[in-house]
Amino acid sequence: MSTVTALSDERLAQANSRDRARSRGYLRYGLQRVAQAVVVITLAYVVSFLLINVLGGNPIQSQLGSPQVGLSPAQVQHVEAYYGLTKPVVVQLWMSLSRFYAGHLGLSLEYHLPVAQILGTALPYTLKLAAVALFLSLLFAGLIAYGTQYLPLAWARSALRSVPSLFLSVPTFVIGLLLIQAFSFQLHIFSVIDPNNLFGTLLAGAALAIPISAPLAEVLIANLDHESGQEYALVARSRGLTQGRLLAKHLIKPSLLPAVTMAALIAGELMGGALITEEVFGRTGLGSVMYNAVQTRDAPVLQAIVALAAVVFVVVNLLADLLAPLIDPRIRLTGAPRRRAGA
Repeated sequence: MSTVTALSDERLAQANSRDRARSRGYLRYGLQRVAQAVVVITLAYVVSFLLINVLGGNPIQSQLGSPQVGLSPAQVQHVEAYYGLTKPVVVQLWMSLSRFYAGHLGLSLEYHLPVAQILGTALPYTLKLAAVALFLSLLFAGLIAYGTQYLPLAWARSALRSVPSLFLSVPTFVIGLLLIQAFSFQLHIFSVIDPNNLFGTLLAGAALAIPISAPLAEVLIANLDHESGQEYALVARSRGLTQGRLLAKHLIKPSLLPAVTMAALIAGELMGGALITEEVFGRTGLGSVMYNAVQTRDAPVLQAIVALAAVVFVVVNLLADLLAPLIDPRIRLTGAPRRRAGA
């Protein structure tokens, strides 16, 4: 009995040691991913700064130097001094990047308001649209993938497999125009005068979700096909396990990891798609702010929107990277130290 107890205690100690090593490795992995995310955001900001503020000329002089604006030359020079336009490009970049990480996005050249205030007013509308579109894209992809596996008719399962290609081939703005034509002008359910109501948000979210759900559905279908042919799935079927229980207990989890990675990429693309969809539906949000900024060459607003899109994309993919080892413990943590031989 004492020998069995000793072996049990030894195995428990080994398991605890592996868990602690895994936790330390996950911490290193997380810190490494966070550092990489900061580098990517910084590089994205640098590139956008050079394109908007350097290659595009002096946006402040072209925007505020006009007599119609009503600013004196001294006031224009004060704004130029704030942005450091009289200094070398490297100094301008450092000043802009430092303010960005401090949360200071500058002043709008068109509205003479803090850029953070302008974005803070429009951002909730865009986030609501993006959240609805993400939910609908996951719903569409899940239904399509489930149907390709468990619809009773073979021709229906085959037809569903071609749906993602159809979704992917139609641009978002075309889908939006078709939905507006059908539900607003034909059925009179949705009013283009009030596009920010609940039904208008659902329609705009559907227009954005339909093409975005296509790659996610293809990944889910491919992984379900692969997992359904594995030996454990065949054994489960031979033991009389129903298709629904087989999917819930055995197929979803191994198929989830690639889907999470794809969903992270989709979520990053939602920002750009939301800007287009907002313009098609006439919604309030970052789309209208960006459109006006392009029209008026409002460089600080454009810079802030591009930086915000980069932050959203990087943060969402960072969360996916941090979630992946928790979903599948078999994933090797690249931030963890390697074991020495004989350890």
